[in-house]
Amino acid sequence: MLAQTGVEYLRILAVSRLVLDNIDHIQAGWVTEGPDMVQLALSFGADDFGGVLMEESVVKATGIDFGMTVERIISLISETGLTPAQRNTEYTIVKDFNSQEHSIQSGLA
Repeated sequence: MLAQTGVEYLRILAVSRLVLDNIDHIQAGWVTEGPDMVQLALSFGADDFGGVLMEESVVKATGIDFGMTVERIISLISETGLTPAQRNTEYTIVKDFNSQEHSIQSGLA
């Protein structure tokens, strides 16, 4: 199997968005693809950047450290012109980082 290039990744992501129109959300995880590629993926059909992981041991074992913080993720998403937001597992918006408004939904504060 050949290694996937960034162009192939973005192509698959864009086709996935078109073909899998019954799937509401597609995540492009920065842990495996890197923050710059995932930032670009937001323009190719992904609508979820992923989040800060509390305990991620597989990628850490490789020695890769992107130094991701909540602030950096907010900045990377904002640079694309999109609105960064925190969500729960059901994709309910918990916090909108552009307006700093909080919504209390599904029992979350």
